[in-house]
Amino acid sequence: MSRALVARGPGEDPKIEEIVLPALGPRDVKVKIAAAGVCHSDLSMINGTVRPSYPVVLGHEASGTVVEVGPDVHDLEPGTPVVLNWAPPCRTCWFCLHGEPWLCRAVEGVVSTPGPTLADGSPVDIALGVGAFSEEVVVGRNGVVPIPEGIGLDIAAVMGCAVLTGMGAVRNTADVRSGDSVVVFGLGGIGLSAIAGARLAGASTLIAVDVSEDKAELARAFGATDFLVSDGSVAKSIRKLTSGRGADHAFECVGKPVTIRAAWSSTRRGGQCTIVGVGSVADEVTFHAMELFHFARTLTSSVFGSSDPERDIPILAEHVRSGHVDLSPMITERTDLDGIVDAFKRMESGQGARTLVEFA
Repeated sequence: MSRALVARGPGEDPKIEEIVLPALGPRDVKVKIAAAGVCHSDLSMINGTVRPSYPVVLGHEASGTVVEVGPDVHDLEPGTPVVLNWAPPCRTCWFCLHGEPWLCRAVEGVVSTPGPTLADGSPVDIALGVGAFSEEVVVGRNGVVPIPEGIGLDIAAVMGCAVLTGMGAVRNTADVRSGDSVVVFGLGGIGLSAIAGARLAGASTLIAVDVSEDKAELARAFGATDFLVSDGSVAKSIRKLTSGRGADHAFECVGKPVTIRAAWSSTRRGGQCTIVGVGSVADEVTFHAMELFHFARTLTSSVFGSSDPERDIPILAEHVRSGHVDLSPMITERTDLDGIVDAFKRMESGQGARTLVEFA
């Protein structure tokens, strides 16, 4: 039995329940969770923006220690620290074979998968194939990435989603270069990671934008040179900070029409606007034909930071270990399973960056 946070349906507060984990298959791994980040994707499953099969064990951004492996797993052993990989590519589909494993057909559109059972024997899904808000999880071998030495399990947890997504958008999708000007809209865990990635890339002007003035100190801790409170004139303010042109790169980490338009309008002619935030199918963004031609901007999205966790986690870990990137300011709250509902409420109000759920 394992204690886990279970959502029964959209609009309902999730509750702690007992679940029974499935038996290990030949290529499965059982992991004792050490820490899990509270991500906006989890909130989306509670408010119904994203619809898993309910009931569902929430959580996907996590780290832990291997406690048991299936008989066909020979490259891991109990005691190995790992990061959970919630988007393990199949390595055989067209996208994987063409170097785009973040678009893998095996994980495309997957919100939840069958897994454990509740205490009464009824089935329960696990969010994004992980269900990390649980004391223990069972995942496939390709669902874990060993943690390099010198990385704490708390920092490793946020590397599994927020950091891969934000830094990956900068490094992999947009290929920000030294001397570029960058603006980031939305300063949750992903937006702050984008700022950290842009600073690491050598961005000369690095502008952070959020609706909350309280995020200014966090933004500067991650390397922002300027901070702006988002309002109707923010694009104009960004152009003033970039010699009147606009930023070379804009990253939208919210997923709302108003911030997508603001990010687009903040990008210089010939620049690149990258959408990282996940929006709703009900939210529409409009562009007129002349502006698409005239500004010659590139508008693209970044799915999971165009990341391959097996490739990118060791690279990010080396940046952390060397001191080139400090992720510790991202963890603004720490709690246990019982405090996750309050963490979601803080997230809805825009407070802090990442709440980390720590397991005994």
